[in-house]
Amino acid sequence: MLNFLLQVFQTPPFYGTWRFLLDLLDIGIITFIFYRLFLLIRGTRALQMLIGLAILAAATVISQVVELHTTSWLLQNFWTIWVLAIIILFQPELRRALAQVGRSSLFNWFYPVEKTPVLDEVVKATLSLAAKKIGALIVFERDTPLEDFMEGGIAVDGEVSQELLTSIFLPYSPLHDGAVVISGKRIAWASCYLPLTLNPQLSNTLGTRHRAAVGLTEETDAIAIVVSEETGDISLAAQGTLTKHVEPLGLKIALTQLFESRREQNRYVHEFRH
Repeated sequence: MLNFLLQVFQTPPFYGTWRFLLDLLDIGIITFIFYRLFLLIRGTRALQMLIGLAILAAATVISQVVELHTTSWLLQNFWTIWVLAIIILFQPELRRALAQVGRSSLFNWFYPVEKTPVLDEVVKATLSLAAKKIGALIVFERDTPLEDFMEGGIAVDGEVSQELLTSIFLPYSPLHDGAVVISGKRIAWASCYLPLTLNPQLSNTLGTRHRAAVGLTEETDAIAIVVSEETGDISLAAQGTLTKHVEPLGLKIALTQLFESRREQNRYVHEFRH
């Protein structure tokens, strides 16, 4: 039967139509891949790197056409090492891209529903800290493990609650100076010192907590909440982008939207919709 169908599609007029449909599918797949790649690297150093590579590729072609032998030789030797250089220089971007690909997997739709008040407790604690102008940095671990970033951190392994989170960030607490990391239903770490962003486009007025939140989310898929101890302002960081002046009433909605996959909705947000 299969051989018969193949023979049918290989004879006119079916072959032309079949070939046309396959070409459309081929173009669609390539277009989708490039589109997803653009979304993954948009706003990162990798996009600037690709623009630079495109310029170098054009320079390579031009140097060969006009017979600039020395320039052509130099550029051709560059292309032999650029793959390794990209892997070394852009490890954070590549790691984040792979994590995002993993999060978009269809398997995320098959996790069982879990009722958990984690996000609700975090929101209540954040609003309480903001009202009192107590500085805080709360991080949600997602698919990328954060063990490598727990420098100086103290293992807690406590249940997520408004009371515990608030007590950790009180000025007289020995754990207040640093980030709290939430993994699943537990407060895994406290007093963690996170990598600071080196993004020159950020305002010089941003404090250490804000720079740490951006720095971590540049290198991982984590989500971070920042409370300013000077103004009580609430900020959210994700994918290396900082959103300031998050309204208290909009914090729930903003966090829910950031946890886009169904698995994370079940993990953090389910009871949030009552």
